[in-house]
Amino acid sequence: MSATGDVEDLLRLHAPQVLGALVRRYGHFDEAEDAVQESLLAAAGEWPGRGVPDNPRGWLIRVASRRLTDQLRSDAARRRREENAARMTPRDAFTAPAPGESRAPSDDDTLTLLFLCCDPSLTPAAQIALTLRAVGGLTTAEIARAHLVPEATMAQRISRAKQKIRGAPFTQPGPADRDGRLAVVLQVLYLIFNEGYTATSGTTLHRADLAREAIRLTRAVRGLLPQEGAVTGLLALMLLTDARSAARTGPHGELIPLDEQDRTRWDGEAITEGTALVEQALGQGPAGVYQLQAAIAALHDEAARAEDTDWPQILALYDILVRRTPEPMAELGRAVAVAMVRGPRAGLDELASLEERLAGHHRLEAVRGHLLERAGDLEAARTAYQLAAQRTLSRPEIRYLQMRAARLTPPGREQSP
Repeated sequence: MSATGDVEDLLRLHAPQVLGALVRRYGHFDEAEDAVQESLLAAAGEWPGRGVPDNPRGWLIRVASRRLTDQLRSDAARRRREENAARMTPRDAFTAPAPGESRAPSDDDTLTLLFLCCDPSLTPAAQIALTLRAVGGLTTAEIARAHLVPEATMAQRISRAKQKIRGAPFTQPGPADRDGRLAVVLQVLYLIFNEGYTATSGTTLHRADLAREAIRLTRAVRGLLPQEGAVTGLLALMLLTDARSAARTGPHGELIPLDEQDRTRWDGEAITEGTALVEQALGQGPAGVYQLQAAIAALHDEAARAEDTDWPQILALYDILVRRTPEPMAELGRAVAVAMVRGPRAGLDELASLEERLAGHHRLEAVRGHLLERAGDLEAARTAYQLAAQRTLSRPEIRYLQMRAARLTPPGREQSP
């Protein structure tokens, strides 16, 4: 492995594990993250030319540990903390383990890091932002885009969150606060998956590394909590959604909508596993948001052709889902289901209630364009597609929306920019 892209993938994989190891050892989240970032920069500069070490995680931990202890030594006011850290550090902390060996505990430090980022002293918004940054590896700009806030606002939120959990114990939560922390962890994992499945910005539609990491982390959570229906449901939802990845783009990276995809390219093994998990999740207590979304995804994946999709059953599930959660994206999905069952005009009527909550979001206009096109109002559909294209930062989505608009442009008339 010598290509820069391969090294970047490897660093993304190990970054949260290295950060978890340092926080577990030293207990200083903010300083540890800075040290990890320095080790990642060092690796990005050295590994492409010299080759990846036999134990890349051990190399990163060793370098980051040295950076962190150097930082602690440089500040006299932190002398006591340095001494405490030194007493906690094993003698062989600064030597990488032999290939294939690891000093990591049996439980993944990344999972404990997830719970740390969901510390109850933080607001839900800060918990999500910090986890996306520390564990998901998203940039501040990407996180800001996902939350529809300015980048500077998100940077301040993350910085304050780091300061607030300074000194917090690096342990998993006890029974008293586990459910609340778990709910936030699952929400964050779903956001990470969504950013990987459909990137909010950039030149590619799918960031497979993030999607895979979200699935891996969700598997880890389910390994510890196998009877939690929400965890099982979320894993099922991710697998059933990710199963369509290969068919979502054409040979030139162009976006292909669900009803036009070559379903023979879907991952049958993932669909089989995901469907089985849906059945398990629905048997693990009352159906929650993730179980219902997974059941909807299963109905899509089980249809051999788009016209075979059981839209009445999907609409029935959406009716339950939107009663459980006021989340506007769920209501947007329901509007599409209404259109497929009752006609496009009925779906357009459903969009009216979402105008305020999704104002400025490209998906609202994209769905509006789709339904207007189905209703035969081609001029209005073209305008909606153009507006949606202006509001997304994803290049594949921009190209797709512009293409849809161009198809509806009357002959001899130039498309508006």
